Amino acid sequence: MDRLAEARKPALKAFDLKRNTMLIALVGLMLVFQFLIVSGGKGNFFSPPNITNLIAQNSYVVILAVGMLICILTGGNIDLSVGSGVCMISAIGGMLMVENHVNIYVSMVICILIGIGIGAFQGYFIAYVRIPAFIVTLAGMLIFRGVGYVLLGGFTIAPFPDEYSRIFNGFIPAGAEEGTRVTVTMAVAAAVCVVLVVAQATTRIRKQRKLYAVESFVAMIVKLVVICAVIIAVFWLLSQNKGIPIVLITLGVIIFVYQWYTSKSVPGRHLYAMGGNEKAAIFSGVNTNKVMFFAYTNMGFLVAVASLVCLARFNSAAPSAGTGYELDAIGACFIGGASAYGGVGTVGGSVIGAVFMGVLNNGMSILGIDANWQRAVKGIVLLVAVLIDVQSRKKRGKSTKGIFGLGRPKDAAQTEE
Repeated sequence: MDRLAEARKPALKAFDLKRNTMLIALVGLMLVFQFLIVSGGKGNFFSPPNITNLIAQNSYVVILAVGMLICILTGGNIDLSVGSGVCMISAIGGMLMVENHVNIYVSMVICILIGIGIGAFQGYFIAYVRIPAFIVTLAGMLIFRGVGYVLLGGFTIAPFPDEYSRIFNGFIPAGAEEGTRVTVTMAVAAAVCVVLVVAQATTRIRKQRKLYAVESFVAMIVKLVVICAVIIAVFWLLSQNKGIPIVLITLGVIIFVYQWYTSKSVPGRHLYAMGGNEKAAIFSGVNTNKVMFFAYTNMGFLVAVASLVCLARFNSAAPSAGTGYELDAIGACFIGGASAYGGVGTVGGSVIGAVFMGVLNNGMSILGIDANWQRAVKGIVLLVAVLIDVQSRKKRGKSTKGIFGLGRPKDAAQTEE
């Protein structure tokens, strides 16, 4: 038993380092921007208003990245239509709420149902007709963008009702005095830290009882201390501005639900099984058609949620809405550790990748770097992330075929039929 534990130590250290590399890189990037911005006399990266703005700016990326991860897990499949879907659903939301004065909650439900519909539409062709995901979503990108342009007629619809804007742009506690705002915000931060610590301890105990390999106790304590310190620092900065953004609570709920789904539920494990080896998953009794259909239907649902968030943030529905969103979502997943071939990736990693992309955008914008150079830097970061994944697969001797849903195994398809 001692030999087994001793043999596990090097592997566990490497595993811990790999899991936390992007988190360390994110912290390092933020510190670099802080130094450059302060030394350049352009303000303070960690100012309370900028932290609040950073959350609002990247809320849609986090939402779309979570949905994109589910698609990628199925075998490296992606959805190129998410940006166009945001444009179309935003246009529909604008027509309902602004032009036809439909109740905002009824309008939101309609937008979400349409999002689920377009996701199911694409999911059917991908899962059951077996058209490659790349082709189906490329077609969807053209269709949804075109419909969005037709609905808007090339014009922007604005402004949206104040009641709607407050749903996503509001703060908790709303309009409170500074003392109350700080007390409530820090109480929420303490509660989040307690839940995190309890969850980590419970998971560790459960794994130990099942004789699974776990990180050292000291490593876990250090990690929790660092994470809780970051949470407290962020909430303190928020308390110095307007309080907790409601959109942050929305993101927290989405992250929690999908983290639980992918790591704790049986259907979530089917995603990883399918991405690891679809043929083996079929022989194990996994209905891979159903899994694929769910992945894209769910993507449509999250596209609708992201659309509603964008409508509130920009207070308008424009033909250019959603431009490039699919690239931000895909990049966030790969930068956060998802494999371009499926079967590998976590919700937490995708969120870190989305924040990393957001910090890059925000920091370079404050420094006044040209938008074209910003795109180039993000492209380089994405290429490096995928390159690392490819090289690591080669070292493990795994196949690099089937990337982006272009190589769904024929024998797996025939077996399922």
